[in-house]
Amino acid sequence: MKIAEVRELSTNELTERLETEQANYKNMVLNHAISPLENPSQIKKLRRDIARIKTELRQRELKNN
Repeated sequence: MKIAEVRELSTNELTERLETEQANYKNMVLNHAISPLENPSQIKKLRRDIARIKTELRQRELKNN
């Protein structure tokens, strides 16, 4: 997910997406601990997507105050 895609989403969509991505991340890490993933760089990608979403939410929060 690119930052431009993140900025297009509404705040409600971002919070829902954040919850979904965090759940996927936790599940992926757990599965990777049990048996290695084919592509472990997916974990890194998810972590960065979560950071992008959190950053955008924080920027919107500061902009509104």
